[in-house]
Amino acid sequence: MISSSAASSEPPRVWVLTGHKAGDNAQVNALAQALGWRVEIKRFFYRPWELISNRLLGATLAGIDRAASSDLRPPWPDLVITAGRRNEPVARWIKRRSPHTRLVAVGRPWAPLAAFDLVVTTPQYFLPEAANVLHNRLPLHGLTASRLQAAATAWGPRLAHLPRPWTALLVGGDSGPFVFTAEKLARLGRLSNTLAAAEGGALLITGSARTPAAALASLEAQLSVPVYLHRWAPQQKDNPYLAFLALADRLVVTGESMSMLAEASAAGKPLYIFDPGDAGPWWRHRHNYRFKPLSHHLAMRLAPRRMRREVGNIQRRLVADGQAAWLGEKRATAARVPPCADLDNAVSRVRALFAG
Repeated sequence: MISSSAASSEPPRVWVLTGHKAGDNAQVNALAQALGWRVEIKRFFYRPWELISNRLLGATLAGIDRAASSDLRPPWPDLVITAGRRNEPVARWIKRRSPHTRLVAVGRPWAPLAAFDLVVTTPQYFLPEAANVLHNRLPLHGLTASRLQAAATAWGPRLAHLPRPWTALLVGGDSGPFVFTAEKLARLGRLSNTLAAAEGGALLITGSARTPAAALASLEAQLSVPVYLHRWAPQQKDNPYLAFLALADRLVVTGESMSMLAEASAAGKPLYIFDPGDAGPWWRHRHNYRFKPLSHHLAMRLAPRRMRREVGNIQRRLVADGQAAWLGEKRATAARVPPCADLDNAVSRVRALFAG
């Protein structure tokens, strides 16, 4: 079947499926924008039982709240870009009604790989080599020179009183098996303070939606160097995150966030990774953000290898390639790999699906 876009020589129509995870949304939006085609964002909200319905029914809309979510009706798109378990059944449901539609999944799909025309994945997942699988170094992101420059222009004067060099500390938070305790962030604070003090500079620190307030306070208590500390808050518009990436002389990133690692690597600055490895079993610590129940952890432990995740694979590769160093170990150097290479690779593979 020839799509309407192909028949009229218009750019393909793209539906981008988004949900509640900012990291997933950032990746699918970055890919869609880089393609430069006609893009429509579809936002979905989920029912409490979505895991059961999605696993039992496969290609279904039973897991979403259809009244609260974006409308799904013809004309169907030429391309669907999705990420995450919850939107995957929606993408497959669209494919059943529109066989010409290509499906691109970012990350790790739960359905068989053959259900997708292309899967764009990273080393944190254990996907096999396959004709329809693209193995990238890092997650996709939409960081551009123009966005960084705009943020630097806005924030530069507000930080000018701080002594150079500037070390930006980007703090994530609770995520799956990673729990940010007060003890861990106290250690992060001491190491970062030592790094900045060695050259008489300042720290630029920002938390995130996942950062526990008590743990961040523990970090702050360890600091003696000049510091600008930004505390994340809901509905906040004035966020210095991009400005820190643009203005800092070097970066420190907590290693549980693959999105922050990707964006920090793209900034082309010396990069340090803080490993927030667990102090004991995850269940002994209180999660403050999207706590994942015991069923999830058991499923990840007992599931087939390709359903598991090991973020350390990305961290270790960055260190092994000389693009980052562990915080507290050795001096980091600026990244050598072109920051847009992964996105360019993904764009080329998606365009190849429509060649001819």
